[in-house]
Amino acid sequence: MLEQQRTIAKPVSLSGIGLHTGTECKITFKPAPEHHGIKFVRTDLGGNPEIPALADNVVDVSRGTTIGIGDAKVHTVEHVLAAITGLQIDNIIIEVDGIEPPVGDGSSLPYVEVLEQAGFLQQEAPKDYLIIDQTIMHHEDARQIDIVALPLDDYRVTVMVDYQNPALGSQHTGLFDFEKEFATEFAPARTFCFLSEVEDLAKQGLIKGGDIDNAVVIVDHKLDDKQLQELSTKLGLKNKFKLGNNGILNNKELRFPNEPVRHKLLDLVGDLALIGAPLKAQILAARPGHKANVAFAKQVRKLYQQKKLVKKFQLMKKEGVVFDANAIERILPHRYPFLLVDKIIELEIDRRVVGVKSVTVNEPYFAGHFPGNPIMPGVLILEAMAQTGGVFLLGSIPNPEDYLVYFMQINNAKFRKPVVPGDQLFMELELVQKKSKIVTMKGKAFVNDVLVAEADFMAGIVDKPKSPNSNS
Repeated sequence: MLEQQRTIAKPVSLSGIGLHTGTECKITFKPAPEHHGIKFVRTDLGGNPEIPALADNVVDVSRGTTIGIGDAKVHTVEHVLAAITGLQIDNIIIEVDGIEPPVGDGSSLPYVEVLEQAGFLQQEAPKDYLIIDQTIMHHEDARQIDIVALPLDDYRVTVMVDYQNPALGSQHTGLFDFEKEFATEFAPARTFCFLSEVEDLAKQGLIKGGDIDNAVVIVDHKLDDKQLQELSTKLGLKNKFKLGNNGILNNKELRFPNEPVRHKLLDLVGDLALIGAPLKAQILAARPGHKANVAFAKQVRKLYQQKKLVKKFQLMKKEGVVFDANAIERILPHRYPFLLVDKIIELEIDRRVVGVKSVTVNEPYFAGHFPGNPIMPGVLILEAMAQTGGVFLLGSIPNPEDYLVYFMQINNAKFRKPVVPGDQLFMELELVQKKSKIVTMKGKAFVNDVLVAEADFMAGIVDKPKSPNSNS
C-alpha cells in the first residue's frame, strides 16, 4: 500500500449518458492539492457548487448512490469512486456538467483507463489511513445482509452474494491486492440486473440510459418474442431483446464467470470511499447493496472522525482516557474554579459521552455549602453534566475554538443522592436530537453505579464573540 498521498498529473475527460437519468454528461478529473480529498463540482450550476464525496452527503440509495448538498446532486457516483479508490488516489477534483456521470459500459473500466492516461503524482503528505483496530459490524436481519470490518495492516475485500435465484445462484470473490488486481480483475465487472426487474425499474423512472451495451441482464423468467419487443420498445432501446441460450439477455458473454459478484465488490469499494479516508482493514460482506454499504460507511466514518478528534486535542495517549484535563481546556472555555469535568473516558460521536469529576474536599464551594456538612450543590452537578455535554458537542465541530455552547433549557432535573468529598462523579449524556445547531441531550450522573442526578438538556452552538482587539 502507498504511504504518501496521490493525485493525478493532468486533467482528463470522458463523456456519455447517465445510467438512470439518461442525461448527457461530461466528467473531467483534475489534480487536487494535499488533504483536498475527493470532491465533485457541478459546473453546470450557478456558483459551481462543490459536493465532497462523504457519507454525510448521501441523499439517495435507490439502485445507486446519490450525493448532494442543497439542490446540487450527483447520481450514481459509486463506479467513479471505485476507480479512484482502486487506483489509490486521495485528492482529486471531479467536475461534472450534468447530474449523473457517464455509465460507459456499466463498469469502472472507462474511468480507470482515463485516469491511467492522466498519470499519477505522488505528494509529500502521508496518507491518512483509517486503521481499523476493532471489529465493526453491520447486520440487517430482514435482508440477511452482513458487512464486517476486521483489523488488518492492508486493505482486502471479500464479497458473497446469494439471491436465492437459480438464474444466478451463489457467488463469492475476493480482492486482496489493489495494485495488482483491481484494474484488470474488478474494474471491468459490469452492472447487472434481472430481467424481471427491468420493467419495474423503468416504471420507477430509473435506467433511462440503460441498454444491453451498458448492463448485464440475467434471464430469470421466460418472455416470448412479442413480450420482449414490447419491453424494449417501452425502454426506447435501439437494440432488440433476445432471450438467448446462455442465461444472459442477447447471449452477452460474461467477462468473468462470477462477474455479478465482482461488480457487487466494485460497488462496495466505491461506497466505502465515502468514509473519507483510505482503509487498512479486512472487509467481509454478505449480500451487500447500496443502502447497507452507505449505512456501514457512515458507521465507520464516525470512528474515523472520532480518531481524528482525539488526535487533535489529546496530545499524549493515556490508557482509558479519551480527553484529559489539558485536552478539555483546549475544547472548553471554562477555567478554575469553574471547570467541573476532569476527563472524558468514553466518546461516540453523535451518540454519547461519559465524563468524570473527582470531588475533593478542596472544592472552593464546600467552605460555604455547608460548613461541617459539605455537599456538592445540585446546580453544580448539573453544570458538570452540561460541561461534559459541551465537550461532546464542541468536539465534533471542525473549529471548536470559534464556538460556544449555551444551554437554553434544563428540564426534568432530579437529585436522588447527595455528592460529598471523596466521591467520583460519572456523567453520561446521550444525544436525543440534533437540528442544525440546536441539540437536546439526556444526562445522568452516577457515584459507584448509583444514580445521583439526572436531567434533560437543550443547548445551542453559537459563534464565539469576537475580541475587541480582533482585526476581523
